[in-house]
Amino acid sequence: MLSIEALANQLIRDAVEQNATDIHLVPRQKESIIQFRIANHLLFKRSINPKESDKLISHFKFTAAMDIGERRKPQNGSITTTVNGQYIGLRLSTLPSHPHESLVIRILQDNNMLPMSTISLFPKVTKKLISLLKHAHGLIILTGPTGSGKTTTLYSLLNENAHLYQRNVISLEDPIEKTQDNVLQIQVNEKAGITYSTGLKAILRHDPDIIMVGEIRDAETAHIAIRASLTGHLVLTTMHTRDAKGAIHRLVEFGINEIEIEQTLIAVTAQRLVELVCPYCGGKCKPQCYRLENRMKRATVFEMITGSMIKDILYHRTTSINGKYVSLGSSISKGIALGFIKEEEYERWIYDEEKS
Repeated sequence: MLSIEALANQLIRDAVEQNATDIHLVPRQKESIIQFRIANHLLFKRSINPKESDKLISHFKFTAAMDIGERRKPQNGSITTTVNGQYIGLRLSTLPSHPHESLVIRILQDNNMLPMSTISLFPKVTKKLISLLKHAHGLIILTGPTGSGKTTTLYSLLNENAHLYQRNVISLEDPIEKTQDNVLQIQVNEKAGITYSTGLKAILRHDPDIIMVGEIRDAETAHIAIRASLTGHLVLTTMHTRDAKGAIHRLVEFGINEIEIEQTLIAVTAQRLVELVCPYCGGKCKPQCYRLENRMKRATVFEMITGSMIKDILYHRTTSINGKYVSLGSSISKGIALGFIKEEEYERWIYDEEKS
């Protein structure tokens, strides 16, 4: 029988080797089950008894400098480790569920930086995204639900900027998910007084060319981001909205006037991760297939609003953008027609739209 430390190390190693993004330790009445999230699918790995589960969670909490004795409140922590010579970041989250504590570990691979050419399903969109970096100042917003790949797109854009232009880039993140040598990265720490708003104010005095804000969450952050883009900085950020148009309406709700939005907003994108048709399996993939490095598993489809389309939405002339506006649904349909995307992806998107 493996020791708790050996079991923990084996779980991390197996998850990294199988390209898993998360490890779930889920309590049941008589046992706890361990699941890996691979390509957005939760796959069962093994079950352990409740005592082992408690010891395993305590081991991870101790390693992440979390409070081992506190099981009544949710906790967050992080660990940096190495697997096969590769630096791996682990982000831990615990919940006081019934009948035992639950743990989820997000796996963040530092060297897993995707080039822009592999992110979008359609190359034309990739060229448009890269061309946005040519702007000296303004605001670019990436939208989409949790897990749609917004942060990955942001990191890839910043990485592309390092190759194309010589600019001072500062990011404000919560948490820092991937370390980048060519970006000055600031971690949000509310206990130390570094919130999104206070951090942004400090960054503006540090002579940045490009500012990456992890997320616009409130009116104060929105106003500072707009002010930064008005004073000669290129600001890249994310929002949680259903589509690209929703981000413009959200800025108005935050009290940003229409003239400021018109002067600063360069582009808004919305994106979704879609599973590609497997060239080996055709239909549903076997777990082993996801481990193949040369097999493209998922790609991103985008909708993008730029230029006059922003004015049309701002001043409610939405009918005039119908001929220019390519929605997420249209992009997914195009991918299905070309044989790249599974048909279930469109049904899932329709279901999400109806639920929203």
